[in-house]
Amino acid sequence: MVQPVRNRRDELYEEYLAVPSHLRAEIIGGTLYVAPRPAPKHANASSRLVGKLDGPFQHGGGGPGGWWILFEPELQLEPKVPVVPDVAGWRVERMPELPDTACFTLAPDWACEILSRSTEKIDRDEKLPYYAHHGVRHVWLLDPIDKRLEVYSLDDSGAWRAVRIYQGDVAVRAAPFDAIELDLTALWSPPRRG
Repeated sequence: MVQPVRNRRDELYEEYLAVPSHLRAEIIGGTLYVAPRPAPKHANASSRLVGKLDGPFQHGGGGPGGWWILFEPELQLEPKVPVVPDVAGWRVERMPELPDTACFTLAPDWACEILSRSTEKIDRDEKLPYYAHHGVRHVWLLDPIDKRLEVYSLDDSGAWRAVRIYQGDVAVRAAPFDAIELDLTALWSPPRRG
Protein backbone atom coordinates (compact mmCIF):
# COMPACT_ATOMS: atom_id res chain seq x y z
CA MET A 1 0.00 0.00 0.00
CA VAL A 2 1.34 3.44 -0.93
CA GLN A 3 1.52 5.82 2.00
CA PRO A 4 1.02 9.54 1.36
CA VAL A 5 4.15 11.60 1.89
CA ARG A 6 3.67 14.66 4.04
CA ASN A 7 5.00 17.84 2.61
CA ARG A 8 7.39 19.68 4.97
CA ARG A 9 5.70 22.96 4.02
CA ASP A 10 2.36 21.52 5.22
CA GLU A 11 3.93 20.33 8.47
CA LEU A 12 5.51 23.72 9.12
CA TYR A 13 2.24 25.46 8.34
CA GLU A 14 0.40 23.23 10.82
CA GLU A 15 3.02 24.12 13.46
CA TYR A 16 2.55 27.79 12.56
CA LEU A 17 -1.22 27.53 13.01
CA ALA A 18 -0.70 25.94 16.45
CA VAL A 19 1.38 28.85 17.80
CA PRO A 20 -0.53 30.60 20.61
CA SER A 21 -1.97 33.98 19.62
CA HIS A 22 0.07 35.87 22.21
CA LEU A 23 3.21 35.01 20.20
CA ARG A 24 4.27 36.16 16.75
CA ALA A 25 5.14 33.45 14.22
CA GLU A 26 6.35 33.36 10.63
CA ILE A 27 8.04 30.90 8.29
CA ILE A 28 11.17 32.15 6.55
CA GLY A 29 13.53 30.04 4.48
CA GLY A 30 11.89 26.80 5.62
CA THR A 31 12.19 27.63 9.33
CA LEU A 32 9.40 28.48 11.75
CA TYR A 33 10.33 31.48 13.90
CA VAL A 34 8.32 32.17 17.05
CA ALA A 35 8.88 35.30 19.11
CA PRO A 36 7.11 37.28 21.79
CA ARG A 37 5.18 40.36 20.79
CA PRO A 38 7.32 43.47 20.32
CA ALA A 39 8.91 45.22 23.29
CA PRO A 40 7.57 48.69 24.16
CA LYS A 41 10.25 50.72 22.30
CA HIS A 42 9.77 48.52 19.24
CA ALA A 43 5.97 48.90 19.36
CA ASN A 44 6.27 52.65 19.95
CA ALA A 45 8.58 53.14 16.95
CA SER A 46 6.31 51.19 14.59
CA SER A 47 3.17 52.97 15.87
CA ARG A 48 4.72 56.39 15.51
CA LEU A 49 6.09 55.57 12.06
CA VAL A 50 2.65 54.53 10.83
CA GLY A 51 1.21 57.66 12.41
CA LYS A 52 3.66 59.82 10.48
CA LEU A 53 3.07 58.05 7.14
CA ASP A 54 -0.68 57.43 7.38
CA GLY A 55 -1.89 61.02 6.91
CA PRO A 56 0.23 62.06 3.94
CA PHE A 57 0.39 58.70 2.15
CA GLN A 58 -2.77 56.77 2.98
CA HIS A 59 -5.15 59.68 3.43
CA GLY A 60 -3.40 62.33 1.32
CA GLY A 61 -3.29 64.96 4.08
CA GLY A 62 -0.13 66.98 3.46
CA GLY A 63 1.19 64.43 0.99
CA PRO A 64 0.40 62.59 -2.24
CA GLY A 65 -1.82 59.80 -0.84
CA GLY A 66 -2.07 56.62 -2.90
CA TRP A 67 -0.84 54.06 -0.35
CA TRP A 68 -2.13 51.40 2.02
CA ILE A 69 0.06 51.46 5.16
CA LEU A 70 -0.55 48.51 7.52
CA PHE A 71 0.76 47.10 10.82
CA GLU A 72 1.97 43.49 10.79
CA PRO A 73 0.19 42.28 7.64
CA GLU A 74 0.55 38.56 7.02
CA LEU A 75 2.16 37.95 3.64
CA GLN A 76 1.78 34.61 1.90
CA LEU A 77 3.72 35.29 -1.25
CA GLU A 78 4.22 31.54 -1.44
CA PRO A 79 1.41 29.22 -0.33
CA LYS A 80 1.57 28.29 3.37
CA VAL A 81 4.69 30.40 3.94
CA PRO A 82 3.55 33.28 6.16
CA VAL A 83 5.94 36.20 6.68
CA VAL A 84 4.95 39.19 8.81
CA PRO A 85 6.74 42.52 8.33
CA ASP A 86 6.35 45.00 11.19
CA VAL A 87 4.87 47.53 8.77
CA ALA A 88 4.23 47.33 5.04
CA GLY A 89 2.78 49.47 2.30
CA TRP A 90 1.21 48.93 -1.10
CA ARG A 91 0.65 51.55 -3.76
CA VAL A 92 -3.06 51.86 -4.50
CA GLU A 93 -2.29 51.67 -8.24
CA ARG A 94 -1.08 48.07 -7.66
CA MET A 95 -3.70 47.13 -5.05
CA PRO A 96 -6.81 49.30 -5.53
CA GLU A 97 -8.70 47.57 -2.70
CA LEU A 98 -7.74 45.60 0.37
CA PRO A 99 -8.28 41.85 -0.14
CA ASP A 100 -11.05 39.99 1.67
CA THR A 101 -8.58 37.30 2.73
CA ALA A 102 -6.67 37.03 6.01
CA CYS A 103 -3.35 37.40 4.22
CA PHE A 104 -1.78 39.21 1.30
CA THR A 105 -0.54 37.33 -1.77
CA LEU A 106 0.67 40.49 -3.52
CA ALA A 107 4.14 41.63 -2.47
CA PRO A 108 4.19 45.04 -0.82
CA ASP A 109 6.00 47.95 -2.44
CA TRP A 110 7.65 48.78 0.90
CA ALA A 111 8.32 46.87 4.10
CA CYS A 112 9.77 48.05 7.38
CA GLU A 113 11.32 45.89 10.06
CA ILE A 114 11.79 47.38 13.52
CA LEU A 115 15.06 45.87 14.72
CA SER A 116 15.52 44.34 18.12
CA ARG A 117 18.46 42.36 19.46
CA SER A 118 16.43 39.13 19.26
CA THR A 119 15.25 39.60 15.64
CA GLU A 120 17.94 41.65 13.89
CA LYS A 121 19.80 38.64 12.47
CA ILE A 122 16.55 37.18 11.06
CA ASP A 123 15.52 40.56 9.64
CA ARG A 124 18.88 41.02 7.90
CA ASP A 125 19.86 37.47 6.93
CA GLU A 126 16.46 35.93 6.19
CA LYS A 127 13.91 38.66 5.50
CA LEU A 128 15.98 40.98 3.30
CA PRO A 129 16.69 38.14 0.80
CA TYR A 130 13.03 37.04 1.00
CA TYR A 131 11.82 40.56 0.19
CA ALA A 132 14.31 40.87 -2.69
CA HIS A 133 13.26 37.49 -4.09
CA HIS A 134 9.63 38.62 -4.13
CA GLY A 135 10.34 42.03 -5.65
CA VAL A 136 9.65 44.32 -2.69
CA ARG A 137 11.16 47.54 -4.05
CA HIS A 138 11.95 49.30 -0.76
CA VAL A 139 12.83 48.10 2.75
CA TRP A 140 13.55 50.12 5.85
CA LEU A 141 15.33 48.73 8.88
CA LEU A 142 14.55 50.92 11.87
CA ASP A 143 16.48 50.53 15.13
CA PRO A 144 14.80 52.45 17.98
CA ILE A 145 17.57 51.58 20.47
CA ASP A 146 20.49 52.79 18.32
CA LYS A 147 18.25 55.49 16.78
CA ARG A 148 19.08 54.46 13.22
CA LEU A 149 17.13 54.16 9.97
CA GLU A 150 18.60 52.15 7.08
CA VAL A 151 16.90 52.66 3.72
CA TYR A 152 17.31 50.00 1.02
CA SER A 153 16.10 49.94 -2.58
CA LEU A 154 16.06 46.99 -4.95
CA ASP A 155 18.09 47.57 -8.09
CA ASP A 156 17.26 46.19 -11.53
CA SER A 157 19.39 43.09 -10.92
CA GLY A 158 17.30 42.19 -7.85
CA ALA A 159 20.02 43.13 -5.33
CA TRP A 160 19.69 45.49 -2.40
CA ARG A 161 21.66 48.65 -2.28
CA ALA A 162 21.85 50.76 0.84
CA VAL A 163 20.52 54.11 -0.20
CA ARG A 164 21.17 55.88 3.10
CA ILE A 165 21.78 55.29 6.76
CA TYR A 166 20.38 57.99 9.04
CA GLN A 167 21.45 58.20 12.68
CA GLY A 168 20.03 60.13 15.60
CA ASP A 169 17.66 63.06 15.74
CA VAL A 170 17.55 64.14 12.11
CA ALA A 171 14.87 64.97 9.56
CA VAL A 172 15.04 62.84 6.39
CA ARG A 173 13.46 62.33 3.01
CA ALA A 174 13.61 58.59 2.45
CA ALA A 175 12.36 56.62 -0.57
CA PRO A 176 9.64 55.72 -1.26
CA PHE A 177 8.19 58.35 1.10
CA ASP A 178 10.53 61.18 0.13
CA ALA A 179 7.60 63.48 -0.72
CA ILE A 180 7.62 64.49 2.96
CA GLU A 181 10.29 65.21 5.51
CA LEU A 182 10.22 62.65 8.33
CA ASP A 183 11.57 63.80 11.69
CA LEU A 184 13.19 60.68 13.15
CA THR A 185 13.21 62.24 16.62
CA ALA A 186 9.47 61.54 16.76
CA LEU A 187 10.10 57.80 16.36
CA TRP A 188 12.18 57.37 19.51
CA SER A 189 11.50 60.34 21.74
CA PRO A 190 8.91 60.25 24.51
CA PRO A 191 5.68 62.12 23.81
CA ARG A 192 5.51 65.76 24.76
CA ARG A 193 3.74 66.52 27.97
CA GLY A 194 0.70 68.71 27.51
